[in-house]
Amino acid sequence: MQRIALVGCGAIGTALLELLRGDGALAVAAIVVPEEGMPAARDVAARLAPGAAVVGSVPLAGIDLVVEAAGHAAIEQHVLAALRRGTPCVVASVGALSAAGLPEALERAAGLGRTQVQLIAGAIGGIDALAAARAGGLETVRYTGRKPPRAWKGTPAEQGRDLDALTTETVIFEGSAREAASLYPKNANVAATVSLAGLGLDRTQVRLVADPAVQDNVHLVEAEGAFGSFELTMRNKPLPANPKTSALTVYSALRAVRNRVAALAI
Repeated sequence: MQRIALVGCGAIGTALLELLRGDGALAVAAIVVPEEGMPAARDVAARLAPGAAVVGSVPLAGIDLVVEAAGHAAIEQHVLAALRRGTPCVVASVGALSAAGLPEALERAAGLGRTQVQLIAGAIGGIDALAAARAGGLETVRYTGRKPPRAWKGTPAEQGRDLDALTTETVIFEGSAREAASLYPKNANVAATVSLAGLGLDRTQVRLVADPAVQDNVHLVEAEGAFGSFELTMRNKPLPANPKTSALTVYSALRAVRNRVAALAI
């Protein structure tokens, strides 16, 4: 039995709890949230993980794995400390790693704790191929993220335009993956993941599009190099509780967690 501390109880965390409910090999022992989020988290725990304690920090004992689904601040506050103590971690908020020095800080903390931090692929596939291509010679990587206008609400895309009034596709951002993840942290996890697997945050080209003609979150990755080339397009259904996030992100986190206990992992 792997005892999990889940950091965050928002849309992703709650969906993950639903999928883990009744799993005989995995048990959520703690749900870590800020004090102001504890009443809502207790309600979710009572329904989906009655054995979990709702706490403000990862317990110092009795935890085999930390799963982060709460963003940049949670990585700095909870994940780094857990890694230094030797507790392996799974990180869902890969876009947070656009912050200068954070990937290196995670690597150092895991090294000190003689453990490992895993970044999930999230809403995109082909990450294994991209990482392999980097070893074999990778020259260019382009990522295009296309989502319905409502998915860009609450972001800089609203500046100077009415998203509800769009009738044609509109490019809302073009630049590097580092800039994209910084400006659109809740939308650009895929851009950060693609860049970390490939050419890095500054050399990965990103284009973000608000398109009223689509209902799904559409991701396109194009890579070229000495290995050859590939194009990957994915059309993901958004998470019902949060249209900024693809539902596949939750399944990716579930896969990472289940692979910790699986006799055969792929």
